[in-house]
Amino acid sequence: MATLFPRTDVAGVSLPRMLIGSNWINGYSHTSPAADTLIRDHHCDTAPIGALLDAYLEYGIDAIMASCFDCESLLWRAVKETEQRTGKQIILIDTPILDMSDSAEGRLNAQRRIEASAKSGVTFLLPHHSSVEELVSKHKGTIDRLPDYLAMIRDAGMIPGLSAHMPELILYSDANEYDVQTYVQIYNCMGFLMQVEVEYIHKVIWEAKKPVMSIKAMAAGRVSPFVGLSFSYATLRDCDMVTLGAFLPQEVHEDVEISLAAIERRRPMLEGRSSPNKTVALGG
Repeated sequence: MATLFPRTDVAGVSLPRMLIGSNWINGYSHTSPAADTLIRDHHCDTAPIGALLDAYLEYGIDAIMASCFDCESLLWRAVKETEQRTGKQIILIDTPILDMSDSAEGRLNAQRRIEASAKSGVTFLLPHHSSVEELVSKHKGTIDRLPDYLAMIRDAGMIPGLSAHMPELILYSDANEYDVQTYVQIYNCMGFLMQVEVEYIHKVIWEAKKPVMSIKAMAAGRVSPFVGLSFSYATLRDCDMVTLGAFLPQEVHEDVEISLAAIERRRPMLEGRSSPNKTVALGG
């Protein structure tokens, strides 16, 4: 029986400290159009996505993050099929782009999008960073009108958070005591896509008043899983999470072993790579 992954608590909801990422399902490689096409071609129906979800569920990793959960989307259908087949619920964490226009029409568009997430069975809704950053006032240290959208999320029956690539979002939210229960923050050893230095984001995460869902642990494939995941789990708090996408079920098993080894302070038990000319030190 597989070891269950450690869990944390976010606003009274138990979440695994590893979250299922969706970029390597939906086709967002951060590498090239060719890589995006490879991902989409492989995950062209619900079967390969279901096999991937099964691998995560073996370890009790039962929460998935995506930028849009739509009842018509392939990912949503794969999640629901997996739930029905396994009898296990998968917690949905949505980070949708919202219309932040300061108008009646804009607020109506945002509310409709929020209600669509609720209809899809979303538990946590974290407005996308690109939307929330439109509201930031660095002069005042505020996120203007944010409470309006957080109230919409609450009224729709979901738990509000913030996708906070911009570290000021965490600082201003905590300082103003907005109804934000968790944050998404880019965090990796390379500083890939991070707006400031790794050391500073580390400080922001450790001082955050709520648990943080980190993303891009492997810098979108620019570092190996051993390097990226070992760094993240060695430097995050016990309440924080790492969002991890995978292309194949075998990758899930390897990445979980690396992550558990980092948490348990031991060497990961993995097979060697299939290099054509190994040195004696590598066993070949």
